[in-house]
Amino acid sequence: MAKLNRETVVAEALDLLDEVGLDAVSTRQLAKRLNVEQPSLYYHFRKKEELLSAMAEAAMTSHATAPLPTPADDWHDWFRENMRSFRRTLLMRRDGARLHAGTSPGDADLDRLAHKMAFLIASGVPEYDAQMAMLAAGRYTVGAVLEEQADADRTHSPTADLPQIDPESAFEAGLALIVDGLAQRVERA
Repeated sequence: MAKLNRETVVAEALDLLDEVGLDAVSTRQLAKRLNVEQPSLYYHFRKKEELLSAMAEAAMTSHATAPLPTPADDWHDWFRENMRSFRRTLLMRRDGARLHAGTSPGDADLDRLAHKMAFLIASGVPEYDAQMAMLAAGRYTVGAVLEEQADADRTHSPTADLPQIDPESAFEAGLALIVDGLAQRVERA
C-alpha cells in the first residue's frame, strides 16, 4: 500500500461512513480498512473529533466549490439554488446532515460566506436580514435532511397511515416560505 496520507484516511473514512453510518464509524474499523495499526491514524488525527471534522469538510466539497453568485444573478433564484446545492450535498453521504451538524466553517468557507453575504446586501437585502436568512435557511436545510435521512433508515414509520409527502417537495415548500418572507422584508426596507 502507498504511504498513508490525510486525504486517503478521510476518503476511506467517508466510504466507511456510507457503509455503516455515523454511529458505527470507529478508528479501529478505519485502521482495519486501511490495513494499518490504529495508532498510525493518530499521526494524521489526534482525536476522532478531528477526523469527523475533516470528513465533514471533505463531504461538503461539492457545495463548497459551487459557483458563487455574480452581480447579474437574481438574489431569489440564487438563494434557492444555494440551499438546494447544500441539501444535495448533505444527501450525498449517509448521515451527511448529522456529520455536518455542529461543524464550524473553515477559512475558505468564511470567504465564500462573506462573498454570498456581500451579494445579498448589494442586491438590496438588509445586512441583518441577510445574516438571519442564511442562518435560518442553513439550519432548516440541515434539519430537513436530518429528518429525510432518519426516515430512510426507519424500518417502520409511526406515520405510515398518514399521507406521505415527498421530501423534496416539502423542502421546496419550506424554502419558498423563507425566500418569500425575506422578499417581504426587502420590500419594506
